[in-house]
Amino acid sequence: MNPPSSSETLCAVLPERALIAVAGPEWRSFLQGLITQDVETLADGELRYAALLTPQGRLLYDLFLFGHAEGATLDVPSAFRDSLLAKLKLYRLRAKVELSAPDGDIHVLFGGDGTPAPGPGWRLDPRLPELGWRTVGEASPPAGLRTGAAEDYDAHRLRLGVPDILRDALSDKDYALEANLDLLHAVDFRKGCFVGQETTSRMKRRSVVKSRLVPITFEGPPPAPGAEVLAGTLRAGEVRSTGAGRALALLRLDRAAGAGLTVDGEPVCLDTPEWLADAVAAAVSAAA
Repeated sequence: MNPPSSSETLCAVLPERALIAVAGPEWRSFLQGLITQDVETLADGELRYAALLTPQGRLLYDLFLFGHAEGATLDVPSAFRDSLLAKLKLYRLRAKVELSAPDGDIHVLFGGDGTPAPGPGWRLDPRLPELGWRTVGEASPPAGLRTGAAEDYDAHRLRLGVPDILRDALSDKDYALEANLDLLHAVDFRKGCFVGQETTSRMKRRSVVKSRLVPITFEGPPPAPGAEVLAGTLRAGEVRSTGAGRALALLRLDRAAGAGLTVDGEPVCLDTPEWLADAVAAAVSAAA
């Protein structure tokens, strides 16, 4: 793996992503009642980030929606495409909706400092601008860029502290807000009902989210996913995805902040990115 420098921009194909096409006269109302993002206002050519939750509010699948004139293309984890497609068909009932699984590559353009718009067909990642640009194969990569690998992109998102539903083992395990989907613009709290809305809205409006997925740093080899994070002698959480010198961990923030954290007896440090800082501070303050 050869991650980009702060001034270098890479273009890569993400083989772990796949497509689902949603069309038909009732495609908007169909998705609107299911996923966390507003679909009724999705414009032709717009990219939004969303999720499908369990009725209890736990994250099942995250996805990107590319809007177009006759429907939407969903950019989803390839490992979940079949199960997500089956779930959508189950919810479809008599709705006038067409579902299919077309072929196509997902390209990303990332790294660099303030990479300008690469041209038609590319959309800025709606989670964080620093994540770069995405396209579903409707646009060619700009000429002259070094070709990167999916591993480079994974290192990039890990540096930014952004979760990956597969690598962080989030599906059917953690609540959407614990995975920071509220901070990454996946949840529209102003829209109508969606699956899992009651729990998700209650967590947002009535209490501070006490546990979140946050970056930690360390020296030496990375800890194993699932390793326990301790704050002194108290359990603070567990490691999820890991990389060189950096990992994401689901932590109880009241225990993690200001405490000496260890994993397998080795010290680790909380390294909160700017986009996550207010949420971490609010959880710590509420517990004080």
